[in-house]
Amino acid sequence: MSRPQDPPRPFISFGNPFRMILPKGSNLSPKLLNLLNSFENALAGRLKKLKPSVREDVLNLSWMRSAMESLCGIHTDIKTLITALELPVSDWDEKWLDVYLDNSVKLLDICNAFSSEISRLNQGHLYLQCALHNLGSASPKQFVRARSSLDGWRQHTSSKNPRLDNCFSIMDSLAQTLDLPKIKNSAKGKVLMGAMFGVKVVTLFVCSIFAAALSGSTKKLMDLHVPETCLWAEAFADVQTFVNTEIRIIYSSQRVTVVKELEAVDMGVKKLYSIVQDEVDVTVDPIEAELLQKSTSDLEMSARNYAQGLDLLAKEVDSFFQIVLTGRDALLSNLRIGGNISNPIKSNNIEGQTVR
Repeated sequence: MSRPQDPPRPFISFGNPFRMILPKGSNLSPKLLNLLNSFENALAGRLKKLKPSVREDVLNLSWMRSAMESLCGIHTDIKTLITALELPVSDWDEKWLDVYLDNSVKLLDICNAFSSEISRLNQGHLYLQCALHNLGSASPKQFVRARSSLDGWRQHTSSKNPRLDNCFSIMDSLAQTLDLPKIKNSAKGKVLMGAMFGVKVVTLFVCSIFAAALSGSTKKLMDLHVPETCLWAEAFADVQTFVNTEIRIIYSSQRVTVVKELEAVDMGVKKLYSIVQDEVDVTVDPIEAELLQKSTSDLEMSARNYAQGLDLLAKEVDSFFQIVLTGRDALLSNLRIGGNISNPIKSNNIEGQTVR
């Protein structure tokens, strides 16, 4: 499963979004400024909580679940902001609608790619269960079967998921459109676009981490530069530097994966495989029997933690999918009622929403 280290990607820089959204000389009312500041401060708070307390937590499935929970919260926050702005969908500029609809359909496709990979990894757990079941007996025949199951696990986890490749191209297209449309005559629109910028950047950051973790490569690990005018810029730079640096260190050390639970299982499989490969008669060698029992017990525990972590992560990815989907559906429904919609962007992959 080892892969060569990918060269670091340069910072993805883009123009100051607030220079376009809030041009020089423009002022927001105290109410609108308070709404935007409250949203940005909340975003900064979520980012601070997202930074792991210790490097060992980058990346484990628990942290990945927390990252997805944060995304769910951030996307819920923007819905709350839109409601507070009292900006009817019928008043949305066509450019805003294009941004929202295009981004949402891309996020749905990214979720489908992640869900597909999590499901594939979960299926590999069956090989571990078979191996552990066969090791319940010390007969040579069962050793052969256990070895075959462990071989199946190794082949399964080292294979590639083509759906992730499509995910990479989608992320690249999102990164190329981080600059938001210029807002001329709508103060509420400026607040909306400013908040959407924050949502888009943080979403792309988390998705790039997931892509690196699930693909086994830092090729798509992004470094995004946020203008200092954003109240959440410092918190974002802090967590991005911390997490991305640690991921690159892990891969440069030739470790098989940044996902800690998967790494624990992989190490357990290697230890157990060396025992069953030698076909030692544990019925007459108490030392080997004790080693087999301990290795089997260790793998059983790490496999259980891995499977539970994947299940919880799958549920969070599904929750994020549903939040994006319901927000998109609500917008399209309002547009239809207002008679202001034609040929909405559609995902080619909505049917792939099932996580498990």
